[in-house]
Amino acid sequence: MPYITNADIELRVGHSAYVQLADDDGDGAADTAVVDAVRDAAEGEIDGFLAGRYQTPIDLSAHPELTGLMASLALDVAEYRLRLRRPPVAPDIGRRYEQTVEWLRRLAIGVIQLPTLAAASGPTAGGVRAKAIGEPRVLTRDELSAH
Repeated sequence: MPYITNADIELRVGHSAYVQLADDDGDGAADTAVVDAVRDAAEGEIDGFLAGRYQTPIDLSAHPELTGLMASLALDVAEYRLRLRRPPVAPDIGRRYEQTVEWLRRLAIGVIQLPTLAAASGPTAGGVRAKAIGEPRVLTRDELSAH
């Protein structure tokens, strides 16, 4: 289940801007494939941050309480990506995108938790983590290079 629809993006940016930003063939209508690609990229960017800690994509039918949050995040990213197609991007939109990405970074490292979602069990996209055990080093690099 996607976090947002193309209609959500159109509502966010307004009809005129939506057409202007996504009409690559000049027919006066937004190209669905263009908006699909922007939406998919935005959702993929979000899932990329989440994948290290949660099963992605987030199942909104099982967690409807996250629907608004995920839509807000996806719209922030999608609007920025859509507007990047026809620069310049307004400073407030760029700032909102940067704030969203920072929030996602904090979520990815565990500073922020998604409410009601348990972290993914088992190996994650971050890979396996190892810890060295045993006796401390006998010789350091400096001691070795001195000989």
